[in-house]
Amino acid sequence: MPANFPEVWLDRVIQNLDKSDEASFLNGIPELPVDVSQINKGKMSELNKIYVPETDFEVDVLVNNNTYPIPYQQYSDGTIEITLDKYQTKVVTLGDDEIIGASYDKIDIATRALVRSIKSWKYKKAIHAIAPAQNTTATPVLEATGDDDGTGRLRLTYKDLVAFKNACDKAGWGDAKRRLVLNSYHWNDLLLDRERFGNLLVDYTQGKPKPVIAGFELDTYPVMPVYDSNNVKKAFGAIKESTDKVASVAFVLEAIAKKTGVTRQYFVKAEQNPRNQANELSYRHYYIVVPFQNRKIGAIL
Repeated sequence: MPANFPEVWLDRVIQNLDKSDEASFLNGIPELPVDVSQINKGKMSELNKIYVPETDFEVDVLVNNNTYPIPYQQYSDGTIEITLDKYQTKVVTLGDDEIIGASYDKIDIATRALVRSIKSWKYKKAIHAIAPAQNTTATPVLEATGDDDGTGRLRLTYKDLVAFKNACDKAGWGDAKRRLVLNSYHWNDLLLDRERFGNLLVDYTQGKPKPVIAGFELDTYPVMPVYDSNNVKKAFGAIKESTDKVASVAFVLEAIAKKTGVTRQYFVKAEQNPRNQANELSYRHYYIVVPFQNRKIGAIL
C-alpha cells in the first residue's frame, strides 16, 4: 500500500458520515431515490440540488353510480426543487506520522474530529429544519401546561400529549407513523410520571424499541430548536434568550425528505506545502433533511 493514500481517507470518511446512530430520530426516513445535480462542480459556488416529484392528487370515488359515461378527472403533479446544505470543515494540519500507512485505525483517529463536527452540525440543522415556523392549523405548535419546574417553565404532561395528538389529527396526519422527538426537559418531565412512563423510557435507553405514547413514537435529541416569546421559531444558530422556549418536534416519517450529497476531500501533502511544512486536510459535505411541504410537522413548547 502506498505511504500516503488520500483516496482511502475519503472513502472512510464517507462511510463514517453515513452512520446515523447519533441521531436516531432520522432512522426509518429513507434516502430519496433521486440523483444529485452538481451545479458549478468543484467551484466555490458549487451547489447540490435534487428534484423530487410531488402530488396531492386524490382520485374521487363514485358510490352506487348509475350515470354514464363516468366523469374524468385530470391527473396533476409538480416538482419540488431542494438545495442541499453545505458543510465545510476548517483546514486541519496533520503530521506525516499520522497519515503514513493509511490503516483504518489511523484514518479514523486523524479524521474523527472532522467527521464528528460535520455530523453534529447536520443533525442539529435537520431537526431545526423539520420544526414548523409557527402555529397554524396545518402545523400545530402547542405549549405544555403542567406545573412550574421552578424556573418558569411548565412541565409536559400526558394531557398535553393527548391535546397535541388531537391537534395533529385535525391537521390531517392520518394513520401514518408519527414520531415525537422530545427535548431533554420534556423527556425528564415524563420520567417524573413513573406510573405511566418511568420504566418505559428507561428501558428504551437500555436498548429496547422506542416507546409509543398517545400515538407518537418517542425519541429524544439533546439540541432542539428554540422559539421566541411569541412562539415563532428562531433562526438556526440564534442565541437563546431567557424568555425563549426549547421545542419538542413531531413529524410524520413519510412527510420528510432526506438526501446525502457529495463529500469532497481537500488534501495537501507537506512536501507540496513549503510555507507551513505540514499536511493540510479539510472536507466539504452536502446533506439535507427537510419536510416536503409545510404540513404534517408540529411542536410542543
